[in-house]
Amino acid sequence: MPIAFVLLLLAPIAACSMAPAQKSAGPDPADPAARVPPAAYRSTVGPYVSQRPVEPGSWQQQNERVAPAPRQ
Repeated sequence: MPIAFVLLLLAPIAACSMAPAQKSAGPDPADPAARVPPAAYRSTVGPYVSQRPVEPGSWQQQNERVAPAPRQ
């Protein structure tokens, strides 16, 4: 019984001796002076190319265009 009482008293002290938390890999997010990359604007419609329907081409020409090159 006295051993259990001693262990109960020492448990809070053991918790205090735990290792501190690891630091983050990058700059501290709470630091207002931390350097960050500049914000940049990229338009979502800048590279847009209109893809209107066209008349179908000859199926023979289309097959020749995508066919593998003949072996030599």
